[in-house]
Amino acid sequence: MPLYKTIVVNSETTVKIWKITESFEDLLTPLNLKTESLNRVNAMKSELHRRGFISIRHLLAEFGYEDADLFYDANGKPYLKDGKHISITHSFHFSAIIVSTVKVGIDIEKQREKIAIIAKKFIDYEFKYLSKTDKNYINKLTIIWGVKESLYKLFAIPGMLFKTHFLVIPFSLDENQTTAWIDYENKKYKYSANFVEFEGFTCVYVSV
Repeated sequence: MPLYKTIVVNSETTVKIWKITESFEDLLTPLNLKTESLNRVNAMKSELHRRGFISIRHLLAEFGYEDADLFYDANGKPYLKDGKHISITHSFHFSAIIVSTVKVGIDIEKQREKIAIIAKKFIDYEFKYLSKTDKNYINKLTIIWGVKESLYKLFAIPGMLFKTHFLVIPFSLDENQTTAWIDYENKKYKYSANFVEFEGFTCVYVSV
């Protein structure tokens, strides 16, 4: 069972990360999936996506949940039947979920040079403190993207823009945390953001 990492953020919030090493068949065999989930995964063309989808159900089991305990609203935001908040992510051979009594968001990204090419599409304010000559430039871009993706998942309102509505204050890689803001429809919301790096990947999670 490749549960890769458990992060106890506090007494109310926990992150669990899975390293996907099993085949799709081995992942699927021990699970009891509802028909909706089975139809969804069978329609996926990518083997990587199928394994990621199923690995999330194993992470649910680590929290004591079954596939039937998870459902989605019209915007695709996941919920748990017991009322706790959940956010889900997977990237290549890693997946993760965060479960909490408060609103949360999570994202895993592979650290890749090409993120620098699209930086102008999701960054505005952050360019004031970023430097392309910084040896950690790619890592920091990945963290900023992860923070904004996590905020988007937390808020789940169509039409919100990474570049316009989300901002991340300056941070140090050594601190593994920062503060983020949402500025939307003349209201401002403050969130705590934490990040962890491993095997060329970055996992970011945010909460109120």
